[in-house]
Amino acid sequence: MARDTGRNDARARIAHLAARLMAEDGIEDYALAKRKAARQAGLADQRELPTNEEIAAALKLHQAIYHPAEHRDRLRELREKALEAMRQLARFEPYLTGPVLNGNAGRYAGIKLQLYTDNVKAVEHYLIERGIAYRAGQARLYSGAEPRTVPIYTLDDDGIEIELTVLTRRDLRLPLRTGLEGKPIERARLEAVEQLVEAG
Repeated sequence: MARDTGRNDARARIAHLAARLMAEDGIEDYALAKRKAARQAGLADQRELPTNEEIAAALKLHQAIYHPAEHRDRLRELREKALEAMRQLARFEPYLTGPVLNGNAGRYAGIKLQLYTDNVKAVEHYLIERGIAYRAGQARLYSGAEPRTVPIYTLDDDGIEIELTVLTRRDLRLPLRTGLEGKPIERARLEAVEQLVEAG
């Protein structure tokens, strides 16, 4: 029993250290935050690392204790900016994902949108035609059990990064994950984001 208590204490400590790194240093990747937090805590046993859900709960608590007003204002600003981008990209069926949707956005968080289209090149053409500067990249996602490499375009809107992940319309029918074992990525349509903004 004492061993389990010690293990749980270590997990909780890593979760809170990782949450602080995400809130204060702008780290958005849970795996990276876990590894850095484990190093800071001197934890050698990687099996005792907390889950993403444990870190997300610790992050909510951290923001509620240390930055409640700043976090509320920043989240509202990001959601309003996300809504504006979604309206401009409405032809690509945009969905909001990530920390701006789930409420865990730290002070350096960017906006993550998923776009769905039958022609994945159409998004890049849209950006080029409007003279919108972007950085192109790729990400690996899992559509069901199938690994997919998908294009990502990152824009800068007054210092806020907007990351556009481009997917096909058939991807709307299957749960998307960042890893084979991970939970499906939560996503919200434009109407749901409007409700979030109205709710404040």
